[in-house]
Amino acid sequence: MMRERGLEVDHSTVFRWIQRYAPEINRRVRPHLKMSGTSYRADETYIKVGKTCKYLYRAVDKQGNTMEFMLSTKRHVSAAKRFFKKMMRAEHRRLPFTIGVDKNAAYPEAFSASQADMIVPKGCKLRRVKYLNNVIEQDHRFVKKKVRASQCFKSFQTAERTLEGIEAVNMMRKGQVKRLAGSDSQGQAKFVESLFGLAA
Repeated sequence: MMRERGLEVDHSTVFRWIQRYAPEINRRVRPHLKMSGTSYRADETYIKVGKTCKYLYRAVDKQGNTMEFMLSTKRHVSAAKRFFKKMMRAEHRRLPFTIGVDKNAAYPEAFSASQADMIVPKGCKLRRVKYLNNVIEQDHRFVKKKVRASQCFKSFQTAERTLEGIEAVNMMRKGQVKRLAGSDSQGQAKFVESLFGLAA
């Protein structure tokens, strides 16, 4: 994209831009997202950081719209509970009727604890049915593709900040921004510019 505009930018400059602006784009895009559905799918996927694997928790609704995401060093009850808490704080979420998960043993305990702490609604049901998570497993592909292109993250913070940018772009690409089509790349670029007051 930069080359198409006649610009030559060093990869280290692009890296610094990502680390500085990706979290800010993610934060500023949230108030403009369409409201989610009421049936969630939650899952986690591996992200390599240095020589070890970390866990990217992600949630989408039934239509595949991104609800929330969280990078964690561990894959246990405490991490799952933190993710439920973050998911329920999303500005564009509707209260869920069901949350579909895989057979990860941490989810039932984290879900029960979250209901007891009034994080997840009492009427919400946890559904541990493998095929229900096909939607989110397919959605992991876009994120994993971008992660592979960046080769390897050297630190947890670098990975976290980059993933915020990847997820924000993914939400725009899926048409989650109000009055902005997922196929309108020029409109998305102008929208990002407007978030920083750069639009003409």
